[in-house]
Amino acid sequence: MNNQSLMDRRNNAVPRGVATATPLFVKRAKNAEIWDVEDNRYIDFAAGIAVVNTGHCNPAVTQAVTEQINQFSHTAFQVAGYENYITLAERLNALAPIEDAKTILMTTGAEALENAVKIARHYTKRSGVIAFHGGFHGRTLLTMGMTGKIAPYKEGFGPFPGDIYHVPFPVPYQGIDTAYSLRQLEKLFKTDISPSSVAAIVIEPIQGEGGFYAAPPELMQKLRALCDEHGIVLVFDEVQTGFGRTGKTFASEHFDVQPDIITVAKALAGGYPLSGIIGKSDIMDSPAPGGLGGTYGGSPVGCAAALAVLDELESKNLNASAEEIGGRLYQALVDIKTRQPWLPVNHIRHKGAMIAFDFVTGEEPEPSLIAPFVKACRENGLILLPCGQFGNAIRLLPPLTVESDILDEAIEIIEKSLLNLV
Repeated sequence: MNNQSLMDRRNNAVPRGVATATPLFVKRAKNAEIWDVEDNRYIDFAAGIAVVNTGHCNPAVTQAVTEQINQFSHTAFQVAGYENYITLAERLNALAPIEDAKTILMTTGAEALENAVKIARHYTKRSGVIAFHGGFHGRTLLTMGMTGKIAPYKEGFGPFPGDIYHVPFPVPYQGIDTAYSLRQLEKLFKTDISPSSVAAIVIEPIQGEGGFYAAPPELMQKLRALCDEHGIVLVFDEVQTGFGRTGKTFASEHFDVQPDIITVAKALAGGYPLSGIIGKSDIMDSPAPGGLGGTYGGSPVGCAAALAVLDELESKNLNASAEEIGGRLYQALVDIKTRQPWLPVNHIRHKGAMIAFDFVTGEEPEPSLIAPFVKACRENGLILLPCGQFGNAIRLLPPLTVESDILDEAIEIIEKSLLNLV
């Protein structure tokens, strides 16, 4: 068995719509490293798309899952409850920057966003949803409609649900600042939907697939004021930014703004399927019994993993680790650019260990460099992922437990691979 034989089997058995970023198949993994079926070793700067913040095969998470499986693996919380669901909800309610919170647990990030919209619509008795260009909220029909990028997520899958609207997300070097975004939002209120018909405004505090751009504080403050003025539910999508990734347990904590609902998934359970919707109790209690739920929502195995993740986040101070990792990678990229100013690397940015840069030639995005750079990194032993509204950004998502020497090795690979481009 090798990577090519598995790729052949995959192509015969799995639809092509399920893309795979790397032509390799994993045999084992540990912390920030993975080995493929041919025993090639890679540093993992994808982390399962910001899922294994606590590292692959984290011993504490594995132990918690094993203990839970030895007791029971499933009952469906709607049939017979279990304590770790309640314990996890209590801990998330206490951690989230929302006063008087309640939490419902689901399985995927898209499911969390779907339910956030359901709850907001039920609470407000309105239907409109406003999201942002470049945002990514999932691959279900509703969340695709909310996603602000066509290819590859939305192309050919329409029509999408109605009453979903988009406004520009501030990216200054693209000529979009906060004032422009807010003007477009006000224009939307004048031309397409009255604010009295809007149930929710949904925003990623830091865009994920859109390119790791952070929302300006003044935008978040204005959105909070608008939502308060018009009775709109403000939803922060923290599926990719949650649980230490940005140097805070929630990216929302970087802003002096309290959302009404936060959606979480990915790193919540360290690789086990689990998501959640955390929100103000009066909003969360709006749907009647039976109006919310899901067969696998809040799996006891996922809850056990998540409680261990929260323990690791606290005991190992992974928020501080994220700041240190992000600072080192950011400075390394700046140093690389300083030594080789001709490299088409620009707009280096980070919030904690959520790091990105763009390939730009002059003022124009250069997506053609993405594939050869990603390939060069992989051939040198580093896995990383592209992103960005124009497909010209590279994102770095190391586990927050990455060893210092492995971080240094990854930086060397990045520089070597960049130099191979020119």
